[in-house]
Amino acid sequence: MGLQPNGNVNASTTGPGAGPVTVRRGLPAGAERRAAELYWEAFGRKLGPALNPPDKAVPFIAAHLNADRAVCALLDGRLVGLAGYQHGGRALTGGSARTVLRAYGHLRGLHRLALLALFERRPAPGQLVMDGIAVDAEMRGRGVGSLLIEEVVAVAAEEDCREIRLDVIDTNPRARALYERLGFTAVRTEHTPYLRRLLGFGAVTTMRRSAAAKAAKAAKATKATKATKELGKP
Repeated sequence: MGLQPNGNVNASTTGPGAGPVTVRRGLPAGAERRAAELYWEAFGRKLGPALNPPDKAVPFIAAHLNADRAVCALLDGRLVGLAGYQHGGRALTGGSARTVLRAYGHLRGLHRLALLALFERRPAPGQLVMDGIAVDAEMRGRGVGSLLIEEVVAVAAEEDCREIRLDVIDTNPRARALYERLGFTAVRTEHTPYLRRLLGFGAVTTMRRSAAAKAAKAAKATKATKATKELGKP
């Protein structure tokens, strides 16, 4: 794959449509609802107790997305995958306590805030935290997730982060296998059997991957480009 003049990345992965999958940074304008639907499809079981019903949850998520904290995969202009990340105090999914209470009411909103607090993750200095990855069901197994994650790693390197951190639940072994293939290593597992009945999972594993190699590669590429420009001067 190669970076295009518009900042997109042409990927070799293809889908049911005619063209290749294109990876870009930032959520395209007007794609908020589609992004929220993909996100809910991926995480609705986990987030359901806090944000159900779906017909209220999806619009709420769509209304509180931070577009600049997303890496997106497009096929023929249609959003088929996205990965969010948290950096600089902002994540893909937003929404304050006030907006939750406004949407769900004070009486029903307070316990939802308590549940949402369980999912809060703050990056340590030098970390970029992944804020979820979601791929259209028809595009799974085609390498879209790998492309999205590698682009998030590139973002981390450019932001001078030393590592990327993410959490994966015990009921998603397919995602964990993908992360391991892409160089993530499990560093800690927190067992939460008391959440299994409520949220559908009983353990959360934290995984990390260094961004140093990507940063070194990016720096080398920048140096080579600069050298080429210097050689081209009259």
